[in-house]
Amino acid sequence: PFIMVLAIYITASQVRHTQNPNDKILPTFTQMGKAVYTMAFTVDQRTGQRLMVVDTVSSMQRIIIGMVAASLLGLIIGLNMGLFPGFESLSSVFITFISIIPPLSILPIIFIVFGVDEFAKIMLIFIGTFPMICRDIYLTVKKIPQEQITKALTLGASQFQTTYSIIMPQIIPRLIDTTRLSFGAGWLFLIAAEAIVSEAGLGYRIFLVRRYLAMDIIIPYVFLITFLGFAIDWSLKKYVSRRYSWYIKSKA
Repeated sequence: PFIMVLAIYITASQVRHTQNPNDKILPTFTQMGKAVYTMAFTVDQRTGQRLMVVDTVSSMQRIIIGMVAASLLGLIIGLNMGLFPGFESLSSVFITFISIIPPLSILPIIFIVFGVDEFAKIMLIFIGTFPMICRDIYLTVKKIPQEQITKALTLGASQFQTTYSIIMPQIIPRLIDTTRLSFGAGWLFLIAAEAIVSEAGLGYRIFLVRRYLAMDIIIPYVFLITFLGFAIDWSLKKYVSRRYSWYIKSKA
């Protein structure tokens, strides 16, 4: 499939450039290479920075902070919801309600409440991914055999020890898997936030240069976002397979 897509693009680009050497819609690989070199290795005269490097660092900081915060809070709340009926009654309906709200629909509210700085973009990622992670951890905890919890309490473990020393270590690989699958949504919310208001970022740059039909920049940026997402997904998947081999065997 990759070879087919590549062949179709090269053919279509060649046809368009034969008809119009100044075509911007389907740039050649040479044009994209020059654009990437300029964006990544040439210092911008206005800002004094290498734009692609700054954009990548800005976006990665936002999505990592947002996803880590969503994962940690989702773990704590989901774990307690699954183990303590009182906490479940208090939180379950609220988390379900929050998960139904489309995060992009409240983007203006987020910018009004939290401003247009970094915190607002991180909050959008957090709000968009936290309910899914929390509910998945909750359902995973509910599947743990009740006998295991009863044995732990019978053998003298406190509720705190049972929750965080016995149950939580079994949930961590599932948390990593859920976070890995949530990164797709996280990227969507990040690009949306950067497109509306930002001074740097991969999404910001794509929407900035689109007015000039700069496809030689847009296409490499899209591939860069895809590569970063794939690298994160692959890294987390490999970490789980090596660190939690018992989890992989249990899934099989």
